[in-house]
Amino acid sequence: MDLELAGKVAVVTGGSRGIGKAVAHALARESAQVALIARDLPVAKRSADEIADRSHQKAAAYSADTGDDAAVEGAIERIAGDFGRIDILVNAAAQPGGQSRPPKLAEITNDHFWADMNVKVMGYLRCARAVAPHMARQHWGRIINISGLAARQTGSTIGSIRNIAVAALTKNLADELGPLGINVTCVHPGITRTEKTPGVLQRQAEVLGIPVDEVERRWAGLNLNRRIVTAEEVADIVAFLASPRSVAINGDAIATGGGTPGSIHY
Repeated sequence: MDLELAGKVAVVTGGSRGIGKAVAHALARESAQVALIARDLPVAKRSADEIADRSHQKAAAYSADTGDDAAVEGAIERIAGDFGRIDILVNAAAQPGGQSRPPKLAEITNDHFWADMNVKVMGYLRCARAVAPHMARQHWGRIINISGLAARQTGSTIGSIRNIAVAALTKNLADELGPLGINVTCVHPGITRTEKTPGVLQRQAEVLGIPVDEVERRWAGLNLNRRIVTAEEVADIVAFLASPRSVAINGDAIATGGGTPGSIHY
């Protein structure tokens, strides 16, 4: 299927590694040009060069902390100037989750809570606010917010709150921006294999006193596929949502965790 992304310009936050980087690769393979936003500019530049080399599409890196209004506005202004337009925003920048034991109630500090919310929820809002005028002028756009399946389960208080907030933000933006030709959707990954996964598996194995392959087997058993979904597989879904072909999906959340046993979502 041709996703009709040739000539589109995509902004991917958190694009230097993990799901964000995989998404940028997927969009570039579909002939989109990509601008990566990340705090670590050298790493982002290496990722952009890799994407450009593999796809032969324009890819560039920009340094910005999505937790800061001025930084986001400045980066989006530079991207619009360099690329000439902005068609797609994929919000993937966030404090990493799921790599250690979630804090209990007594361990949750105000600073910890607000740091998470500022980057993942307000950060997504900041970026959407900055790109929306560009998309509205051309009466077309796609905004995809990477959230997480913690929105649908307990176990991490902050994780659940921030991901539910992203889903709520998504629907509110869709209602407001949909009539302007801008579709806004949310993607809920579960446990996802990225470049950090081997290290996380190793640390879990050491904590639990079991082999690494046993930790992976347990993780894989949490979904219906009985294997860990890869960042590339999540990125394929995001690429479709970013395309004109996804026009029938707006304001909704798509789970990409391989299927959660025993749950019904409707």
